[in-house]
Amino acid sequence: MDTLELAHLLIETILDKKGSNITLLDIREQALFADYFLICEGENERQLLAMAESIRQDAKEKANLVGGPIEGDPSYGWVLIDFGDLIVHLFSPEKRRYYNLEELWGEAHTVLSMQ
Repeated sequence: MDTLELAHLLIETILDKKGSNITLLDIREQALFADYFLICEGENERQLLAMAESIRQDAKEKANLVGGPIEGDPSYGWVLIDFGDLIVHLFSPEKRRYYNLEELWGEAHTVLSMQ
């Protein structure tokens, strides 16, 4: 499974857990450490944790891929899961506005954006 297929698989996982404001950025021309950022929001700590756990589980079961350790903490409103070429960022709405990755990586191509 290539990186873009993995991203689409994980988008389905996020949608299943009622994640929102999903953006997939192609950062290949701006960064060497990854190809894509998958960014989304969860409304509370419990939802962020559920999304993080489901993302790791689905990647393992459906793509035979184990992500790196979960960085951040749902109680702080931010969780990161590193799959090498794909980095998944789960944010509370407040932290999403604060970090504003879409603006920080403004030259990146937006592959997908859905509310």
